[in-house]
Amino acid sequence: MSNSAGIPTDGAAHESAAHDSGTEAFARNPSALWFDDTGTLGERTRRVLLELLKGPYVSGAQSPQLWSALVADEGIVRSRLHDLFLELVIDKIDEFAFTRKVVTEEVDVPAAVRSERLTFLDTAMLLVLRQLLLAAPGERRVIVDREEVYERLAIYRTGDESTFQRNLNGAWNRMSNRLRVLHKAGEDRFEVSPMVKFLIDEDQVRELIEVYERIAAGEAKGSVAEAAFSSHDTDDTDDNDDSETDEPETEEEEA
Repeated sequence: MSNSAGIPTDGAAHESAAHDSGTEAFARNPSALWFDDTGTLGERTRRVLLELLKGPYVSGAQSPQLWSALVADEGIVRSRLHDLFLELVIDKIDEFAFTRKVVTEEVDVPAAVRSERLTFLDTAMLLVLRQLLLAAPGERRVIVDREEVYERLAIYRTGDESTFQRNLNGAWNRMSNRLRVLHKAGEDRFEVSPMVKFLIDEDQVRELIEVYERIAAGEAKGSVAEAAFSSHDTDDTDDNDDSETDEPETEEEEA
């Protein structure tokens, strides 16, 4: 704003000076994406960092541009995640990456992401998908049939068939929509993501398989399996009392 003589008033002069200062700051930061942006990462690197924090993972097949940014700036992304007590896990062969809580005895590491409690049937389905994936070494894509997976889980049925079917469908939807380890590849055909290998570690797998075999043989109930993985987190992000992933908790009907 100016007076009749065209001389800027104090308020207008202050606003103009602030704008000039901001413009200079913008010019000094080549990574700036907006006025007053103090970020130092490029746009794609910021986006891949955000996707890693949102979870559950970043896929090179699904997001090639973000994957390229991650590979190019892996060091700085890893450093930014360390600032949040998170570790970057990256598989450059199958092209996917995810985060998990840093594990160390040097400092008390806080939980950094949310968790979802897995049911007995969720965990059993994860084990089946993992076995199907590992049974096809060297295959670029592992395609499974929904009914094939359901049939493998039939030995754990308790109660009436309709309730068990609802629980199966609930577990399947979580595999597809929450954990994103199943991707549609045709009518009732789905591709198993290599990410399945990392949701449960080898020690957990051995322990869980032993318990599930006892359940299948009628020597134990499902509650025994829940006790077997009560101290484990599938993404190592929390210390809760159930097997968990990095999504909000959900419930399902029990058979």
